[in-house]
Amino acid sequence: MIRLMVGLGNPGAEYEATRHNAGFWFIDEVARKLKVSLQPERSYFGLAARANTDGGPLWLLEPMTFMNLSGKSVAALARFFKIAPEEILVAHDELDLLPGQVKLKLGGSHAGHNGLKDIHAQLGSPDYWRLRLGIGHPGVKAEVVNYVLRKPSAEHREAIDKSIEQSLAALDLLLAGEMERAMMRIHAKPPRPKPPRPEPTP
Repeated sequence: MIRLMVGLGNPGAEYEATRHNAGFWFIDEVARKLKVSLQPERSYFGLAARANTDGGPLWLLEPMTFMNLSGKSVAALARFFKIAPEEILVAHDELDLLPGQVKLKLGGSHAGHNGLKDIHAQLGSPDYWRLRLGIGHPGVKAEVVNYVLRKPSAEHREAIDKSIEQSLAALDLLLAGEMERAMMRIHAKPPRPKPPRPEPTP
């Protein structure tokens, strides 16, 4: 059961529409769907909201610490409310998936993502859920930093927004702790259009 949903990004208007902030875009949509608004919470170094759901309270969090200190914010809230790592879902931008692709997974390495790296360190565990929102890869490792801090093309942004929409369709399952079913819903490929039926020959 998920009790804390975190979106990763960088604070400030200049970063708002950049690829590295895909996690914030996801949490903004969750907040809209649950009709709550994120407010500054100094104790948790971020913007937070509490939503009352059928399964109990759910916390939404956007760390305002800058990406590489995200764990400071996540650990502060998780410790205060005694939320275990496996009850945390972290939404973040993922270079290894194309824009429009999205994957849900539990645990694993941080794969060099600075936000995840700090969450690993601060929680002392990699065993939290990740919602990996594909942003694509620039193709050259040296270009990664510039790439994640730039805005995606309109076409890519639309694809990322669609992947967020697809993830939201599994929100009730995530909250109910039905992670296998949530995974199937999130990973489902849109149905292919059926080929037209051949005209009957006279």
